[in-house]
Amino acid sequence: MAKLLAQEKIQAVKTYLEGTEGYQTIAKLIGVNPSVFHTWIRQYQYHGETAFEKSYTTYSIEDKLEILYYMNEQGTSIRETAAIFNLPTHSTLIQWKKQFETEGVDALKLKKKGRSPMTKKNQKETNKRTQTEGSFEALQAEVERLRMENAYFKKVECLSSKQGNITKKDKAKVVYELRLEFPVRALLKLANIPRSTYYYWIKRLGKPDKDETLKTLVKDIFDEHEGRYGYRRIRDELINQGLKVNHKKVQLIMKELGLKCLVRMKKYRSYKGKVGKIAPNILERNFKAEKPNEKWVTDITEFKLFGEKLYLSPMLDLFNGEIITYTIGSRPTYVLVSEMLNQSFERLTDEDKLMIHSDQGWHYQMKQYRHALKEQNITQSMSRKGNCYDNAVIENFFGIMKSEFLYLKELENIEHFKEELQNYIHYYNHKRIKAKLKGLSPVQYRIQTIQAA
Repeated sequence: MAKLLAQEKIQAVKTYLEGTEGYQTIAKLIGVNPSVFHTWIRQYQYHGETAFEKSYTTYSIEDKLEILYYMNEQGTSIRETAAIFNLPTHSTLIQWKKQFETEGVDALKLKKKGRSPMTKKNQKETNKRTQTEGSFEALQAEVERLRMENAYFKKVECLSSKQGNITKKDKAKVVYELRLEFPVRALLKLANIPRSTYYYWIKRLGKPDKDETLKTLVKDIFDEHEGRYGYRRIRDELINQGLKVNHKKVQLIMKELGLKCLVRMKKYRSYKGKVGKIAPNILERNFKAEKPNEKWVTDITEFKLFGEKLYLSPMLDLFNGEIITYTIGSRPTYVLVSEMLNQSFERLTDEDKLMIHSDQGWHYQMKQYRHALKEQNITQSMSRKGNCYDNAVIENFFGIMKSEFLYLKELENIEHFKEELQNYIHYYNHKRIKAKLKGLSPVQYRIQTIQAA
């Protein structure tokens, strides 16, 4: 068999992986045994070009036992195992396997150079004693040690992926969970925590969780609102239920339970330049209203679903954030806005003095729109060009709606979307509480305000 340089081996492997020739054909061309070439391929797949770098690694008895244990447990072949652990040659593994099976664990220890003073007779007796007494027990002990390490670190890794840092309390909990399967003393040594620390935490873990009821309530509220509530809103809902709790406490519980709120996305832009008359920015980001039907804001947002586009046009009352009405259509036409406007006018009384704010979208510049507002004695206000913060409240609503509804629901078709949207708007108005509304929903806050007046 030809002795090839590392670069020649790498080139041969790449030729096989990138070409159409079989490995036996290429092995024949370069003059090596097909099984040897197949091992090179597996080594390259596991370790890349570093697999062919010369190394003078010495393997401890623990390393050898781990490799033998892996081969036995996974059922991999000698060549495959050698490739996985990047052994210089599979014959090395054959030798370890033979030594262990015939002479036991001691045979895997690194031998000192020079002649051993032991006679042949003593050697045979030692080998026989090792086979009958030491090999099985040692292997069993090493297997148990490896099983223990694997079980421990798997649980620790699971905890670290959920909460980051691993505390002594976490380690004690893992040891406690594994105590029936492995010796506690060995587990404590592996976890590197004192015996006293372990029993301190076990004593505390044995006590009932004083936050168990609170955790259940937090989880129930989170699930009821389908992941839309963060810790502050959940705290407000708990207060509504008569339970006083700090928002930081709720935040810690949500972190412990792995409960996370959702994110937001951008909206559709309807500005097309000046197509009508631009109104001044009378609102000037004063989003606070003293009573209902004093300040309304509106805009249009876009949905992309099932290969189609849908456009939503809502009207929002700045007094309580309530969605007064909305329309939805497959095109962002003026009819979409005019129908929404006519529906919202039904909410008005003769005593109301209303201002409606929007961006400079072409719908709100049109003569028909301005005429409709004038007939109702409504003041028109517009954001400055390209300044989304002037209409931040409706922008905020779009972000909340898309994150809490569109990106949360599994929708079947357009009709299902419209049905679920109607349910969400009702939920938003009647059930979704807000901190600035004293922990009430928009409708609850409006009704309470009217009753108090």
